[in-house]
Amino acid sequence: MDPTRLWDDTRPATHAPLTEDAVAEAQRLLGVTLPADLLTLLRHRNGGIVADAFAAFPTDRPTSWAPDHVPFDELFGIGHRDGSLSLLDTPYLVAEWDLPSPVVLLSGDGHWWIALDYRTGGPSAEPSVAWLDAEDGTDFTLAPDLRTFLERLTAAQSFDIDIDIGID
Repeated sequence: MDPTRLWDDTRPATHAPLTEDAVAEAQRLLGVTLPADLLTLLRHRNGGIVADAFAAFPTDRPTSWAPDHVPFDELFGIGHRDGSLSLLDTPYLVAEWDLPSPVVLLSGDGHWWIALDYRTGGPSAEPSVAWLDAEDGTDFTLAPDLRTFLERLTAAQSFDIDIDIGID
């Protein structure tokens, strides 16, 4: 994916521009090799809101989010900033939400997460991308690798979203 297309240009990056020292620190802290495609995106913009055209990923099974897709409205960056989640928060969040490991959280809100999943191949292998739902225990592979995940992102508006907000 062209790194200039993923991001919502009307919103600022979440973290300061990515440095090689920050990448090395992240990989040491997380104990994994981060995918080159992720680092390309984060070198362009170090985390933030994604463009509406890429804010959802289609699924072939229902989730707590929707019957046919999951949200992907933000990609965490690498850094330390109050009020903003980062890939560096993964160890704490995995423990807090009792998530499987080793994973690196890319996006989520506590109840659900999209993560790089290193459980099968190990810390140096190309990880798959997984959906982890902390509330209902759902855990399944969304894509075999990050590149495939990025290529399949689409607009949330392309799904028939019928939300019952409980107004009579």
